[in-house]
Amino acid sequence: MNKNDVVSFLKKAPADFTMADIIRYISETGIEMINFMYPAADGRLKTLNFIINDLAYLETILTKGERVDGSSLFPFISAGSSDLYVIPRFRTAFRDPFAEIPTLTMLCSFFDFEGKPLESAPEHTLAKACDVFTEKTGLVFHAMGELEYYVIAPDPGTFPATDQRGYHESAPFAKFNDFRTKCMSYIAQTGGKIKYGHSEVGNFTLDGMIYEQNEIEFLPVDARDAADQLMLAKWVIRNLAAKQGLDISFAPKITVGKAGSGLHIHMRLMRPDGSSAMLAPDGRRLSDDALRAIAGIMVLAPAITAFGNTNPTSYFRLVPHQEAPTNICWGDRNRSVLVRVPLGWTAGTDMCAIANGAAACNVEPSAEYAAKQTFEIRSADGTADIYQLLAGLAVAVRHGFEMPDALETAARYYVDVDIHRPENAARLAALPSLPVNCLASAECLKEAAPIFEEYGVFSAAMLKGIEERLRHHDHERAAKALGDPELMLAIVKEHFHC
Repeated sequence: MNKNDVVSFLKKAPADFTMADIIRYISETGIEMINFMYPAADGRLKTLNFIINDLAYLETILTKGERVDGSSLFPFISAGSSDLYVIPRFRTAFRDPFAEIPTLTMLCSFFDFEGKPLESAPEHTLAKACDVFTEKTGLVFHAMGELEYYVIAPDPGTFPATDQRGYHESAPFAKFNDFRTKCMSYIAQTGGKIKYGHSEVGNFTLDGMIYEQNEIEFLPVDARDAADQLMLAKWVIRNLAAKQGLDISFAPKITVGKAGSGLHIHMRLMRPDGSSAMLAPDGRRLSDDALRAIAGIMVLAPAITAFGNTNPTSYFRLVPHQEAPTNICWGDRNRSVLVRVPLGWTAGTDMCAIANGAAACNVEPSAEYAAKQTFEIRSADGTADIYQLLAGLAVAVRHGFEMPDALETAARYYVDVDIHRPENAARLAALPSLPVNCLASAECLKEAAPIFEEYGVFSAAMLKGIEERLRHHDHERAAKALGDPELMLAIVKEHFHC
């Protein structure tokens, strides 16, 4: 039932793909071209095209890759030593759903002149973070994203949606459900493991255009695969929009008073045998390991904004009363907090039997329910470098395991109220705040840099480059925009495509 044509044809898991498998698929399905794709410093996928000349050439590009100009991809690489290799990762192979010429596409890893993984490459940084996490904890770090975006098109003037009430709206009041479901189908063809899709809260009209917010949520997988899937999902959504004459924005804020778009990241801790480490033995509450993980995020949350909130529009979203976090805290089923522990099917009730009758379901409780439990960080948005963000979260979670007072820290940051209600003002005032702009985020990253550099996960050059990009923005102008809708729109336009 897998939608990825390569998986369906080879009848094996992507992690088990070999060069022989790739060649067989190409030979037996009429593939004429190969695309290499890889993320650069701007967070977008770049593409290199190959025509398949003969078998020898095919084997060469699959095993030896090709040279690229690293200085044109990453600002920390000088023109004097800019050559890099890109080598395809077979497990990422998919048939390009947009190509007229039959094309097989694979994501690539970067290697330096010595044939070693490029230390500062975002994808390799995430791989290091995941490896160190497993080495230090014995667990595996899983993640998945909730990808929110606005679709923009001329307002047809029919069946208008209720302003800021678009959550799970159906057609005809939701105008782009068909577009979203086609995106989901294409993302699945690239290997994306999708949980569901729906229209989101945000919808409004502006200057004769309709802005409709949508969301596609994924299933939790190894964090390395989660990053690949999110990158490809953004690529699919933009390409399909271009073909249909629509515009798309993953920008965190479009205009004043309307719902912003986040990139909530759910995480879970898994044992090597595939079982979840998220719940205590009673199956009703978080395990101590999960609490340690949350404690690490509480401590490093200010610095994580440097990876997940990277331009001024990010901080237009992180304001009170917009279901976006402003303070560092966590809680159960609480959408006013930074880290939320959502419902996790831990009630022990056979809801299917209640809804349909015992004979129709008769489902026995199983470990599958425990595996559904996650915790999510709600601060990140579409400006994020996805690989750096997930790497930063993996470091934070690991750091929690290394904190001797992690359980006490988790208890100190826990809240069980809506912190933005007037009666909870004292509790809100006692909580530390997230950075208010890119400059403050850069300062937080600088302070926490030794933790991210530990065990060689983040390179000093990468962290310095992130700091410099954050400091480069006009912070005074962005601060003025919070009280000036026209200036905010101008800044949003500058960063519309993140």
